[in-house]
Amino acid sequence: MKKILLQLDVDPQPCPFDAVVAVDAGADVLLRHANVSPANVTALAHGAMFTRGGADLASTAIFLGGSDVPQVEAVANQIQKTFFGPVRVSVMVDPAGANTTAAAAVIAAARHLPLTSPGEAATLKAVVLGGTGPVGQRAGRLLARKGLQVSLVSRSKERAAGCCAAITAQYPDASVHAATTDAIEQVLNDADLVIAAGAAGVELLSERQRQRATRCRVFIDLNAVPPAGITGIEATDKARPDGQAVLYGALGVGGTKMKIHRAAVESLFTANDHWLDAEELLTIGELLAASDAQPTQ
Repeated sequence: MKKILLQLDVDPQPCPFDAVVAVDAGADVLLRHANVSPANVTALAHGAMFTRGGADLASTAIFLGGSDVPQVEAVANQIQKTFFGPVRVSVMVDPAGANTTAAAAVIAAARHLPLTSPGEAATLKAVVLGGTGPVGQRAGRLLARKGLQVSLVSRSKERAAGCCAAITAQYPDASVHAATTDAIEQVLNDADLVIAAGAAGVELLSERQRQRATRCRVFIDLNAVPPAGITGIEATDKARPDGQAVLYGALGVGGTKMKIHRAAVESLFTANDHWLDAEELLTIGELLAASDAQPTQ
């Protein structure tokens, strides 16, 4: 039976990047729909749910994307309400690549910091620049779930506080704090990890500020458009040594992001009840990283 993927996008045109990855990941048929909203997605979900039955439902899946993250989340909530019992299909949610990118950044950091050890992770402090953006929010959420003490940095203290509240609503024990760009040097003083997840082409951390973060062991800049989000990091950097720290650029993290994206699409067709959001995508990435770390026979 052919693997059919419904690519649902909230934007006026479905994202071609997501379409190409879906084909490369093994989707036989790609049905692309734009301008998807909570008001019209139920009929689309029904089309996926009711045309096949039983085990054949695993051969149909939904990919949900688009640049308007709150709209994507609203559509995702409506899809969940539409499913009932075993009558459902697997879904991957990745608005503007935010979930796969954030997961890849956390995996990069885990190569150098003890993120998998709850006791040690709780002693680590992470700073997420652009922390109220799509990727920043998810990176902060994933790190807080690991037990790290996370500071979300934004120009707006209110927006940062709102994002922190959303994380603690989902994970009540999370240690997340709002900070403004005016106080950035204060939160950098004892940071072990810094992730820049701001808008493309916007400097968030100067060379002087980066050099003053003497405790930091990992800097990750997810901006691929010059100028760099963190000055001194090249887009192609992948664990490049810089004193006591290592540096990652957007392309240095991008290989892992692509592996997660492809593997996630492939996994959609293994059952009809997968729901792949940021946390599940991180788990997929961690399994891939563990497999890559295994010695060859």
